[in-house]
Amino acid sequence: MKVSDLCAMIQESIRSGRYPLATDTEKKFAGSTQVSLKSGADDLKARDVAIEVRVLEFYVVNNYVPNIQHLPGIIEAEAVDSFRMICRKIDRLDTGVQIKR
Repeated sequence: MKVSDLCAMIQESIRSGRYPLATDTEKKFAGSTQVSLKSGADDLKARDVAIEVRVLEFYVVNNYVPNIQHLPGIIEAEAVDSFRMICRKIDRLDTGVQIKR
């Protein structure tokens, strides 16, 4: 499986609401979520795999090595967790801060 295909699947699953969206912020920003490959190789067996989860200008980058058991599932779970973490941070912003959408 290509990492870029996995990223596209995770991104579409978040956007479509396949994962339960718990808060209004998650529902509001699910459509703005981007999950993308940031490392040079598009193979799960590459020495270094970097995945970026972005909601507007907020993002998290996670790095992986190929010898992790169930790597696709780990990447999927951490991408969803990263999305939720970003949404919690957006919730904590002062109400006077403008978020470009």
